[in-house]
Amino acid sequence: MSSRRDGPLMRNTAQSLDKSRVAITAAIGVGVLLGCVFAFLFPHGLFSPARVYTSRVSNSNNAQVGSAPCESSERMNMLKSEFVAASVKNAELKKTVRELTEKLRLAEQRKDQAQKQFLVLGKQQKAGPFGTVKGLRTTYTMVPDESVNPRLAKILEKVAVERELVVALANSNVKDMLEVWFTNIKRVGITNYLVVALDDEIARFCKSNDVPVYKRDPDEGIDSVARNGGNHAVSALKFRILREFLQLGYSVLLSDVDIVYLQNPFHYLYRDSDVESMTDGHDNMTAYGYNDVFDEPAMGWARFAHTMRIWVYNSGFFYIRPTIPSIELLDRVAGRLSREPRSWDQAVFNEELFYPSHPGYDGLHAARRTMDFYLFMNSKVLFKSVRNDDNLSKFKPVIVHVNYHPDKLQRMKAVVEFYVDGKEDALKPFPDGSDW
Repeated sequence: MSSRRDGPLMRNTAQSLDKSRVAITAAIGVGVLLGCVFAFLFPHGLFSPARVYTSRVSNSNNAQVGSAPCESSERMNMLKSEFVAASVKNAELKKTVRELTEKLRLAEQRKDQAQKQFLVLGKQQKAGPFGTVKGLRTTYTMVPDESVNPRLAKILEKVAVERELVVALANSNVKDMLEVWFTNIKRVGITNYLVVALDDEIARFCKSNDVPVYKRDPDEGIDSVARNGGNHAVSALKFRILREFLQLGYSVLLSDVDIVYLQNPFHYLYRDSDVESMTDGHDNMTAYGYNDVFDEPAMGWARFAHTMRIWVYNSGFFYIRPTIPSIELLDRVAGRLSREPRSWDQAVFNEELFYPSHPGYDGLHAARRTMDFYLFMNSKVLFKSVRNDDNLSKFKPVIVHVNYHPDKLQRMKAVVEFYVDGKEDALKPFPDGSDW
């Protein structure tokens, strides 16, 4: 009987144990699951270091409370160190941003240039029949940027004609020659000309004679040379000053002041090159180039070497268009003259124009044209050849540049007497060359 009474009790106990095991298993499972969730959501625990630190401080003894300022000081030093490191990193990031911005600007500029070149070149085409193929003659001009010099931009808007003008640099050392220069410019009817005054005296002199003048903003690096420099020093400045004219989108006929204008030069320009310059040559060979044979007898059968020669362009009278190669030329020449103070600007000007690319050097990719040496005449051609030839002396040039002779003012006045006043013997008192 007792075994029958115990049977249901045992069964109930077993069932209870089974339910307890299930409950325990479920609780463990839930606990593991919750632990995984909290481990994922709170990888550093439910309590932050700050909370733990606060708890520790509140429960610590007097000795521990006394150490709090020390820990705070260490924490402050650590924060300062982190701040300095972050500042350095921030400066580096700013520098990187500036560099990337500049690269982006240059890339956009190159893209813009490429697009303009494509517009000039047009679509690709096949070569035509023999003898009919012609390459591109005119380089595309740059987009004007008036932000370079707003004050100069306003002056040029009033002075320039069809975005071109004559520009001369002058200081008080050449005041007398400048007067002959602008007097004859006015006489032949040239209105688009401008004098860049390198000192206050010339600025006042031009204004008193109703001559368009531009006085640059103060620049000690340039002004010190402009005030005290001789002809070569002042001549070197023009490559830096001309850059702004080109950036503003104007073509410039750069002129020294030892030049007599007898006709309007803008009627005789081709405008098909980056640089169009008068020559120091005195005949067709020296002005336009010739095959000069070099003889070296020691080489035997190969003793003769053929060379191509041309006399240099005159850096005191040239027409330059607002193109990328023109800007690069000015930058190259100005850069070299600043690094090589004893160099002659005309020599550097020609070297940068004519030296070809070779190992270690990238040549300038600029188009150039030599002016007619009888129209744009140097003083060697005039005094050695033209004045002694009855036919040539009847021909009136566009300009005469007294570049070969030191007695410039006297010869300039004689040129005016000969060509303007009709005084036939005005040039006779002068020697072909100079007395020294």
